Amino acid sequence: MDKPGSLRGRLIRRLALLLTVILLVSSMSAYWSARHAADTAYDRTLLASARAISDGLYAVEGTLSANVPYIALDTFAYDSAGRIYYQVIGPGGELVSGYEDLPAAPPGAQRTNDYPALATFYDGEYRHQGVRVVSFLQPVSEPGFTGMVEIRVAETQGARERMARDLLYGTLWRMGLLAFSALLLVWLAVSAALRPLDALRRAVAERASDDLQPLPDTGLPRELLPLVNALNQFNHRLRGLFERQSQFIADASHELRTPLAALKARIELGLRAQEPEVWHSTLQQAAQNTDRLTHLANQLLSLARIESGARAIAEGGAMRLDLSQLARELGLALAPLAHARGIALALEAEHSVWIRGEPTLLNELLCNLVDNALAHTPEGGNVVLRVLAPGVLEVQDDGPGIPEDEHERVFERFYRRRAQGSGLGLAIVGEICRAHQAAISLHQGQPQGLLVRVEFSGLGG
Repeated sequence: MDKPGSLRGRLIRRLALLLTVILLVSSMSAYWSARHAADTAYDRTLLASARAISDGLYAVEGTLSANVPYIALDTFAYDSAGRIYYQVIGPGGELVSGYEDLPAAPPGAQRTNDYPALATFYDGEYRHQGVRVVSFLQPVSEPGFTGMVEIRVAETQGARERMARDLLYGTLWRMGLLAFSALLLVWLAVSAALRPLDALRRAVAERASDDLQPLPDTGLPRELLPLVNALNQFNHRLRGLFERQSQFIADASHELRTPLAALKARIELGLRAQEPEVWHSTLQQAAQNTDRLTHLANQLLSLARIESGARAIAEGGAMRLDLSQLARELGLALAPLAHARGIALALEAEHSVWIRGEPTLLNELLCNLVDNALAHTPEGGNVVLRVLAPGVLEVQDDGPGIPEDEHERVFERFYRRRAQGSGLGLAIVGEICRAHQAAISLHQGQPQGLLVRVEFSGLGG
């Protein structure tokens, strides 16, 4: 994968792209403004030349002639950018003076309102070149001659284009320099603004691997405070996770150390005996202790699996499951155990109840609830596994129940109400409920016993 670019570089590139677009738009606007300015300036010159020619018109014996003054001829002089042509047309359309075939005004051309004159400006083509033409009408009243004379003056577009280019290049040069200066200033400003972020990076990189203390937020810009707060919250959750793991390891070590020591002492005591009956009794007790150790180890492994299952659910790995079907399968699996203990195990789940969850953890939850109910129900009692819509699971037994002041403590790890048991059954149930965002509550059974209710609301489907 490509390495991501820096935030500074990304900002500069986007700003440069934006400035380029602005520069292009401004260039087009500057060109049209420059061309309009050039047209205005040169149109005024064309009109002045036409008026100078009109001043030299005279009639001799009824014939119109044109005496072009020196100032008008000077205006038509060659230059490096273009050339100027003129034409004088009499009232009858005859050529009086100047070049032939200058283009006439196109149909519908409007007279200009910018000058107090009968003048029309238009674009045309003459001698395979684009020209700008002014058509100026001048009334002439001389002895023996009266009429309206048309004077056309045309200029090639080179001078206008050169003036427009000069204006455009000057504008582009200044705007380019301004854009470069703006990018440089932005680069410096962004570098200065990112210094606190770089200092924060160094503070995190220089920390020890076991240092999860909150990061200091004094002197930081307001925009960095949400990031620092998020990191501190993450550190807090991570520290809590490490503390729970450490506590779990310590508790597990303590819980395993005692039965293992007792098992070892019992076996050593049996080895010293000489009677076969003592050996047999020792082996029986060792087998029972081994079963309890195996059960405790399985429950400890279940607690460890809950962490990975909770991460899978948080990452969107929950599946759509039929809670009634899960309860039905578990009831069939535990029915022989209930029958062997003389307990009636009933299932009340007539319709499908769909929830979202992790199937292994939900089976563990059902198994622990039903196994706990069977363990506390006397022979001849009843255990009811009930599934209700929407997403409610209930397990009810006929046992002695749990006092109300202990309803919260029974979900703590290794909490025992009596000497038997590992104290992990309901703790596992509570962890699985938290992983599924489900609410668990204990209630007094009717007429006696305990009712455990689990409500799947956060991930119901």
